[in-house]
Amino acid sequence: MNLRNQWSVLPLVAGLASGLLTGCGTDSDGSGSGSSAVVMGMSDDVLATDPASGYDPGSWLLFNNVFQSLLAFPKGSTEPQPDAAEKCSFTDAETKVYECVLKDGLKFSNGDELTSQDVKFSFDRMLKINDDAGPAIMFPMLDQVETPDEKTVVFRLNTPDATFPSKIASGAGSIVDHTQYDADGLREDGEAVGSGPYKLDSFGDDKAVFAVNDNYEGTAEVQNSGVTLKFFHGDQSALKTDLLANKIDIAYRGLGASDIADIETAADDSGVEVVEGSSAEVQHLVFNMDDPVAGQLGVRQAMAYLIDRDALIRDVYQDTATPLYSIVPAGIAGHNTSFFDTYGARPSPAKAAAALRADGITGKVKLTLWSTPSRYGPATDDELEAIAGQLGASGLFDADVKSVAFDQYEKDIADGKYGVYVKGWVPDYPDADNFTAPFFGKGNVLSNNYANTAITGTLIPRTAAESDRAATDADYAKLQDIVAEDLPVLPVWQAKQYAVTRENVYGLEYCLDASTVFRFWELSKG
Repeated sequence: MNLRNQWSVLPLVAGLASGLLTGCGTDSDGSGSGSSAVVMGMSDDVLATDPASGYDPGSWLLFNNVFQSLLAFPKGSTEPQPDAAEKCSFTDAETKVYECVLKDGLKFSNGDELTSQDVKFSFDRMLKINDDAGPAIMFPMLDQVETPDEKTVVFRLNTPDATFPSKIASGAGSIVDHTQYDADGLREDGEAVGSGPYKLDSFGDDKAVFAVNDNYEGTAEVQNSGVTLKFFHGDQSALKTDLLANKIDIAYRGLGASDIADIETAADDSGVEVVEGSSAEVQHLVFNMDDPVAGQLGVRQAMAYLIDRDALIRDVYQDTATPLYSIVPAGIAGHNTSFFDTYGARPSPAKAAAALRADGITGKVKLTLWSTPSRYGPATDDELEAIAGQLGASGLFDADVKSVAFDQYEKDIADGKYGVYVKGWVPDYPDADNFTAPFFGKGNVLSNNYANTAITGTLIPRTAAESDRAATDADYAKLQDIVAEDLPVLPVWQAKQYAVTRENVYGLEYCLDASTVFRFWELSKG
């Protein structure tokens, strides 16, 4: 997900190695849609209710439950399947023409019929508005949308893109009612009209209330009578307090490590459980290739030989993540271990010193690691301090850490002021393309002045055009090998995903997977 808006789900847990309850509440009580309403709290904000604008995890949580897309990711799957559509497919060998036929009887929550006109309107509107904080950036390949009849939508692409189905299955593919949205501007009244499993009853500064949409026609089977989402605006202490006081049923995104440790200590008496799910969220150190220090390959190689990921995961994140040695994370097709194969897992000061000497560097390398205090999780500064300590302990670096508020951080990165900085990424869709093209394609979002013609001219276009996604593994392996050699980024960790829930809440295991879709409809209360 666009780096400027990505919020970490990782820094949740301390002391979870023992007593962790994976998939708690797996067996629903079968109460179905008659189940009580569920109250969930999170520290993130929802930055938008209009799908043409929101490109942050909180907003996409809303979109995935209020709006439908033509396709959707079933629970536990990374392959999109029809949702509002009855069927979709490429109709040409080049993967440049994609056609969908809508299901019969689709309606928005206000009773209006959903037709191909609404689908075309939604995509045309998003691209026309092209909001800086919106998902239009995901669709440079979309040339035009045609509607031969009320049920048929044809997408014509200007370049082959076999990942297009995954892109329109994400929150970016949300379908809006053309009579309820301005074609030229964003909706700013805090309301939303979609055709998803829920309708947005109210949206305020401190909470959003979702009711079951009786007009919904899709694949989701709703297991509750509604969901209230409470916003804690980064206040981890208040989130924990409300959970333990039984004022909320679920705490998702934002409990700090110490809060979880307290909850675990009181678990027997508090009536709460910790649920772990898979995640494709990653974090990298990014190198400005034009920087006079970080731009030297020997410096980057030395850091790759010295950083001890296992120690970071153990000491800073208390095993709530896993070391990452690739660009494409585990669980996503195309994953390999290029960085492990090239630099190993154990720190090697001897190899680091040799890399510096080979680049003509003989003295200590003075280096600043740039961080931002909360955007990628409250432990980010501690993590960078630990990395600086590891570099310094080698005797090869004199490293310090500076932390800057996120808005200024982004401006300074764009201006090329930082040599080494941290970035996190939550995927828009679970495909290797989303971990490579945004980072290493033309105009990459990292702002680190890296370009490799083999990647941009051959590997990214070729993998994008391949409809058999399994057939892209060799090219993605080659891409990751090139990145490991050039070192424009250094992968650090892959997150695990957690939520804390009351013991009588079920279905969370279906909400925490690599698709990043949090499915309100799977939640129920016993």
